[in-house]
Formats: sequence, C-alpha cells, structure tokens
Amino acid sequence: MIKDPYNFDFLTLTKDYNERELETALTKHVTNFLLELGAGFAFIGRQKALQVGSRDFFLDLLFYHTTLHCYVVVELKTVEFEPEYTGKLNFYLKAVDEQLRGERDEATIGILLCKSRDRVVVEYALSDIHKPIGVSKYELTQSLPDNLKSSLPSIEELEAELGDEL
Repeated sequence: MIKDPYNFDFLTLTKDYNERELETALTKHVTNFLLELGAGFAFIGRQKALQVGSRDFFLDLLFYHTTLHCYVVVELKTVEFEPEYTGKLNFYLKAVDEQLRGERDEATIGILLCKSRDRVVVEYALSDIHKPIGVSKYELTQSLPDNLKSSLPSIEELEAELGDEL
C-alpha cells in the first residue's frame, strides 16, 4: 500500500521543471521527502549505478525499508504515466534483487511517481507483472498560499524596484 498522492509542497520548482530538477530537489529536502514517504525508509542514494550485461543503468532514488527489510526503488516521471514505465521499473527491481539484495532481505519494491496517471491504464500495465510495484501521482503547490500573497511584493513592484537599480 502506497500513498496517493504524495504531497511535495516543500519543494519550490519552476513551472517547467524536469526529472533531474525534481530528483535534486527531493534529495536536497530528503528529510521532508522521508517524512512524506512514511516510517521506515532509509535513503541509500540517487542515480545508483547498476551494471547489467555490458551496460550501466541508473536508479533515480534508492531506499531501504527498515521494517519490511527490503530495498525500495523510486522512479520519478514529470509527465503522465505511460505503460512502458512499468517494464523499466520491473527491470530495475530484478537488477537490485540480483545485485544488492541479501539472503535475509525481502523482494525489492518499486514505486513509480508520476505527475498524473489514468488508473485504468495503470491497472492494465501492472496486471501481469508479479513484482511489487506501485504507481502514484505527486502534487506540487504552484502558487503561494493566500495568507502569504499580501506580505510579498507583486511582480510589478519587483520590476519597478529592480528597474531603479539598473
């Protein structure tokens, strides 16, 4: 069972952020991110390299869950869910199970965080995958709360102030 949606209000990103910016912001605010994920998560790293065959692959974020005794791979997408994302995550789970998982560890869990998703498409995409994968969306606040708007200068006021400085 995973949260849905995850709330990343603690991030301040531009409107057109990309996956790397989202990943960087989440790791910069890793304490808040861990609190949003829930109890038991320990951060292992970002862009964790795994070699499969002669190729290198990089996990967006890797965690270990101390209560479940398993690795958790988190893949980030800044777009709507696409079915092929589950194939990639399934591949990553197999690689982690083969290369990192110890004999006392449980099967690796995958969490795919997307900007949006259609539940029916997700259901179809996961229907024949037997690894533990969850797909959830995340939310960011794009505007200031009303109680803060009045205490900050408007864009016009900032432009006027900066215009005087130039």
